[in-house]
Amino acid sequence: MLISCGDALIDFVPTRNTEGREAVMPAVGGSCLNVAIGMARLGAPTGFVGGISTDLFGRMIEDHAVASHVALDLATRSNHQTTLAFVRIVAGESHYAFYDAETATRSWTYRRGSIPFDTVEAVHVGSTTLVNDQGAAETKTLIADARATSAVSFDPNCRPNLVKDKPAYLARMAEFAAGADLIKMSDVDFAYLYGEEPHQQRASALLGQGTSLVVITRGNSGAIAWHAAAGQIEVQAPKVVVADTIGAGDSFQAALLFALHKQGRLARERLKDISTDELSRALSFAANCAGLTCTRPGADPPWSHEINWSL
Repeated sequence: MLISCGDALIDFVPTRNTEGREAVMPAVGGSCLNVAIGMARLGAPTGFVGGISTDLFGRMIEDHAVASHVALDLATRSNHQTTLAFVRIVAGESHYAFYDAETATRSWTYRRGSIPFDTVEAVHVGSTTLVNDQGAAETKTLIADARATSAVSFDPNCRPNLVKDKPAYLARMAEFAAGADLIKMSDVDFAYLYGEEPHQQRASALLGQGTSLVVITRGNSGAIAWHAAAGQIEVQAPKVVVADTIGAGDSFQAALLFALHKQGRLARERLKDISTDELSRALSFAANCAGLTCTRPGADPPWSHEINWSL
């Protein structure tokens, strides 16, 4: 199976009421939960690892995950409140205000021995869980246990408004990147982490330290990837009417992991040998899934029957 470990929350996404005034609508979200939802909807056996509250919003998260065929037996339930995130769209980018003190996500702890990693093809980590010390420490322990048998996928999905000590955060993200087989980040994340360093230069450095695949998504400009054997590959973004971009990056990540899984290329040694054609098809599939997500409000990854794209 594939598992995604990290945040599960409620996004309050922008909308308009009947009088045309600004309003918000609750929608289940959280980057790592979105990735799990996306993989499961496309047809991969998927589990979510993280904290989910038993409160009203936690029950919304549970219902949403179960309806999308995500297994929650590896999740930790608690009576801590659910993380809330209020979203505002500025110049086409989603900006977030988080309410995340003493929540189920932040209180999550990894239970060693609770995950049968010999049955897990890949583990995805990233996002807000890695900002706080406890979440990062617990995730590091999980990765240490997973690496013997499972590939590791990492998306920093930076949230600068949550970062209190940027140098420490940058060092932490570098540590997670060093242990990942697949790294995906947006161009906005890249600028926050690496400033004006050329994309290719940083990608080469990441490949040199052992990462097999580095992908940078660039919104309307599509995505570009680097692989030691397959080389540099660029794919275009589909032309769609955008409702919002919430969850687009997560949908891309989920679809890329699913595509590699279907191609039999997600396992660590198999990913190292992927061909240029296989990788190009996987990236195009991911871009189309992300594009479809952009056509509807909130993080709403596509189901397999909605995607007409051959792998």
